[in-house]
Amino acid sequence: MNQFVFHNPTKVIFGQGCISNIGEELARAGFRKILLTAGGGSIRKNGVYSQVVASLGEAGVEWEEFWGITPNPDLAKVRAGVEAARACKAEALLSVGGGSVIDATKAMAAGCREDDIWAFIAQSIPVHDALPHFTVLTISATGSEMNPFAVVTNEAELKKWPLIGPALFPRVTIIDPSVQLSLPWQQTVNGAVDAISHVLEFYFLGSDQETTLAIDEALLRTVIKAAEALREDPADLAQRSNLAWAATLALNGLSGAQFDGGDWTSHTLEHAVSALHPEVAHGAGLAVLFPAWIAQVHPQHSAIFDRWARNVFGATDANAGLEALVATYHRWGAPLTLGELGLTREEIPTLVELATQGRRVGRVALLEPHEVRAIYERAF
Repeated sequence: MNQFVFHNPTKVIFGQGCISNIGEELARAGFRKILLTAGGGSIRKNGVYSQVVASLGEAGVEWEEFWGITPNPDLAKVRAGVEAARACKAEALLSVGGGSVIDATKAMAAGCREDDIWAFIAQSIPVHDALPHFTVLTISATGSEMNPFAVVTNEAELKKWPLIGPALFPRVTIIDPSVQLSLPWQQTVNGAVDAISHVLEFYFLGSDQETTLAIDEALLRTVIKAAEALREDPADLAQRSNLAWAATLALNGLSGAQFDGGDWTSHTLEHAVSALHPEVAHGAGLAVLFPAWIAQVHPQHSAIFDRWARNVFGATDANAGLEALVATYHRWGAPLTLGELGLTREEIPTLVELATQGRRVGRVALLEPHEVRAIYERAF
């Protein structure tokens, strides 16, 4: 068994009606002035915003608001948020939304303590100091609500790169799965695909790490079962709760505790896609690229891929497991090709360069740029 460290300081409050706790949590931590961050306004429609501000008011917490964070959050918006936080002398940040809002807010929290947040991203410098950050989650997908990661896009340089560090863990996360019952089906699909992808980025590095492999297989089966149930009945709160909690566990450290950081090739390939096309949802890109990566690399690592096929899908081998995964995504209405996402084959050289920067990538299989090109070609 590999040596590992598991540490997660985020407090999670989970369940229907728990948004009312956020004001008390902030006040108990000693924060009286915060900046609330949000996306395009869906939280006003689903009742989350009114619950949050009522809780803040009852707890005596003052707040200013910063709106307009988009999917695949961009560096310019992060920098504007840093200025907003500084201008209102925020003592803490509260993100209310999905993974993009949380990621942008994490970067803002770090940017409030550093002169140039992009330097930390570009140089892979861990963040050890950031403004405290609290979260009310409205879309389960990225796991950002309980981990030390964020992803930011520098649109001018076509770079969608991660920001990492222990200071990025949210202090407290509120997860009320009932507020996700009104999500459009495609957002539910994107979240489920993202959660599956997070688990698989770790899983395929496994060999004799039986405990974590078994946990990961259970998470994968749970996400698939929950999404299938929600396809039939979007109002199934029990299955929405299962999906929400499994998505959080998929990237809170538990699913990769024995796997030394994971592989992340498929995420790297997808980040190139959504850096070039910011309109592409992260989960949609992963639905296309992860199966293409599996098809490329599984013949050289048959044992772990065969195990995945058997224990998650009841399939005979990796090829049958891959067919089952693609069939599942097709049944859910996820895209299966890059063409469906609006890309063209002429963009493949640019994608390869953005994904590799001329270097080999990956850990399950260390891929040369020409092999990365082959995965993109498969994805068409």
